[in-house]
Amino acid sequence: MTPNPFLGVVLHWLGGLASGSFYVPYKAVKKWSWETYWLVGGIFSWIICPWGFAFFMTKDLFGVLHQQSMNTLFCTYFFGLLWGFGGLTYGLTMRYLGLSLGTGVALGYCAAFGTLVPPIIKMLAPNFFVFTGSPSIVEIAQSKSGLVTLAGVGVCLLGIAIAALAGYTKEQQMPEEQKKKAIKEFSFKKGILVATFCGIMSACFAFALQAGKSINAASEAAGTDKIWTGLPTLPVLLLGGFTTNFIWCVLLNFKNGTGYQYLAAYVKPEHAHHGGTGSEHAPGDAAAPAPAPADLKIPVLGNYLFSALAGTTWYFQFFFYTMGATQMGKYDFASWTLHMSSIIIFATIWGWIFHEWKGSSKKAHLLIGGGIATLVLATVVIGVGAWLKLHETAS
Repeated sequence: MTPNPFLGVVLHWLGGLASGSFYVPYKAVKKWSWETYWLVGGIFSWIICPWGFAFFMTKDLFGVLHQQSMNTLFCTYFFGLLWGFGGLTYGLTMRYLGLSLGTGVALGYCAAFGTLVPPIIKMLAPNFFVFTGSPSIVEIAQSKSGLVTLAGVGVCLLGIAIAALAGYTKEQQMPEEQKKKAIKEFSFKKGILVATFCGIMSACFAFALQAGKSINAASEAAGTDKIWTGLPTLPVLLLGGFTTNFIWCVLLNFKNGTGYQYLAAYVKPEHAHHGGTGSEHAPGDAAAPAPAPADLKIPVLGNYLFSALAGTTWYFQFFFYTMGATQMGKYDFASWTLHMSSIIIFATIWGWIFHEWKGSSKKAHLLIGGGIATLVLATVVIGVGAWLKLHETAS
């Protein structure tokens, strides 16, 4: 199959749409604490969907995995485990920096490390088996197509910085009372430290995908169509993410006394205000008045359905990601940049839909508009770079 970089960009946009949208169904979850609906959704994200889609859409999944070395399986799983820590500390980033600034900073680090570390490591340690299939940064920079692709990565990082500045401007212009209510524990120093850890750990997902490239190759050799060959890596990788999140959610269930919620028809009064608008750090309004008995009934079926929808939507970001990566040719390392930029684009669009930018100044609106436009430009530039590589190879 001949790669099609522009199709790859569209597929990465679809992945970004899924990632930027997955939390919306959680908003319909009622009377469940964060750790409860996060784990239920996560079972679909990290177990049911990756194993199900890989089994039905690729050839001989278990045979392909069985022929892999322990090094390949362990590194793919282990980087997935580390990525799980990035997801968990994302909430702390929001706690100290706020949503807009925190998202920009964390995803900026994630994009930079996830995109550039593999080719840099390849240059410094050519025989390091985890990044065997990656071109080195020197190899990339030696061609016109490589320089265009690297320029696209740079434009993307600039767009993320502009989006972060827009978020910072918005938060700085908030009234002091509203700011303290939204970011009670704002701390730039703590936030930057946590965001750095979060971004680096989250970038481990890109490293896991690189570590699992031999799984992709084995799946193609088994007869899987090229566009689906990234799917067999995801069950191993996401099992690592599931491990981290499962342990954390169960610990919170014990700590907060919320483990009963999975099967209960009624919620305890102290948990009645929990739901899909909270987080593991701010699960609900503990100071709210005591609810009437009728308000304690848990919509069990609805909660499971909305959590399953959210978890499945989350999985589809990497379903489309792996498809898009197969279309980027030799420069699939830039797929991570495309993914991060697409997430910010669609998450910001949802922010506008939910009026998160309502009341912001003209400067903040111009900045976020400029940031989104820059990110869209970056995806086009990266697509052009990969397209030029195809023509260089053909000639």
